[in-house]
Amino acid sequence: MAADLDRSRRVARSGADEGSAALGLSTGWSAFSYLISGMIAYGAIGWGIGKALHAEWPFPVGMIVGLAISVGYVIYRFGRQASVEQHLSRTKGTGAGGGNDR
Repeated sequence: MAADLDRSRRVARSGADEGSAALGLSTGWSAFSYLISGMIAYGAIGWGIGKALHAEWPFPVGMIVGLAISVGYVIYRFGRQASVEQHLSRTKGTGAGGGNDR
């Protein structure tokens, strides 16, 4: 009897957390794809420049530059999203007209 109750609690909890887990998974894959695509795009640009200059160093430099730009964009996009969500949750708690809205 206790095992059935524990199992039903786990099922109910997993159903409630499913939406937030899917949102986190989507955000993670988005951030990962930005990082990889930045490295590929700028690595390809560096490879092309390296072929034109008959040099090997532009390819790895392009990949590093692409990764740095991608990291900056991920921080800008997803860090900003989290701070906006925190701001909205703080302002929701003040009630209608109770806070200092600027």
